[in-house]
Amino acid sequence: MSDAAESNVNGAYKAIREWATVIGVALIIAFLVRGFVLQQFYISGPSMESTMFQDNRVLVNKLSYRLHDIHRGDVVVFDRVTTDGVAVQHDDLIKRVIGIAGDQISISQCVVSVNGKPITEPYLNDYDLAQSNLDDRCRVPEMDDVTVESGHLFVMGDNRPQSFDSRMFGTIDSKLVVGRAFVIIWPVGSFHWL
Repeated sequence: MSDAAESNVNGAYKAIREWATVIGVALIIAFLVRGFVLQQFYISGPSMESTMFQDNRVLVNKLSYRLHDIHRGDVVVFDRVTTDGVAVQHDDLIKRVIGIAGDQISISQCVVSVNGKPITEPYLNDYDLAQSNLDDRCRVPEMDDVTVESGHLFVMGDNRPQSFDSRMFGTIDSKLVVGRAFVIIWPVGSFHWL
């Protein structure tokens, strides 16, 4: 093999090694970011309409709650663990935090109160709010006081008539929170901050 041909082969191997290194490092960074910082989630149900809709994709900040506490009003993704006695199933759900540890949550005629004071909920759908039948308006029009235990959260969907949430399954362990949803990224026309 001539010196020129050997030089070309060595140059090709060097270029392949460099590209393999760049791609390998990029994949490692992508996995680390997805595992510890940001993750995309797909909305598959109607429980958060009209804040977000089925087929929307949201970015979730997984680092957020390592830096500060969970706040009322945050939209969170959490792992809901269920079992039928044999198999354990994990579902990622997205809901709004209504109550944090120590809060007392109650519902009277579809109005949610936290610590005895009705909360303002501008994210609720005007159509649902206009319903005269309270069951159609919010599904659970009355709920006695529930005190949120330490390390737990009370969560509800923004689409109250179609949301399966803490009104039915109780509070959730805050350790099951994956992160805070902060922006809708898809479809492009739906982009907005949460």
